[in-house]
Amino acid sequence: MKRLIRLYFHSHSRQAQFLRFATVGIKISLMDAGILYSLHHFLDVNLYLSRVFSLGSSIMAGYLLNRYFTFGGNERGCFYRQMAGHFGVHLTGGVLNYGVFSAIVAVGHSFLHPGVLMTAWPLVALWIGGLVGLSFNFILSKRLVFRHLVGNAETIP
Repeated sequence: MKRLIRLYFHSHSRQAQFLRFATVGIKISLMDAGILYSLHHFLDVNLYLSRVFSLGSSIMAGYLLNRYFTFGGNERGCFYRQMAGHFGVHLTGGVLNYGVFSAIVAVGHSFLHPGVLMTAWPLVALWIGGLVGLSFNFILSKRLVFRHLVGNAETIP
């Protein structure tokens, strides 16, 4: 069990990095949902504008968590170059995410009756959009933003 935990936290293998990336994704997804619902329901901000703010906050938190947790820390790579690359990749993934989110919300408004399901529908849309962006963002983050570790598939004994 100790070996698996060490592999999860320290291995640069693609599988371990993807698991850490998905873990970060779950954390920022919860943050994203919290910001979205807080702005929309408590501060009465438009749903689509709330999504822009929640997505932007999530991208920044995701950069920091991925830089220091997923892809191996701060030993290599310029912080600002990586941050610019991360935002470029994740804004592109964010456009895909936002498009899926908007389409699902629109479908919900067209076909669902107001009620509990309609209140939860933006959360469903947020998570489906997040899943669409997850693979896109992982592949491009690994290849473009945190490429200093590509090919360094060390294993932990």
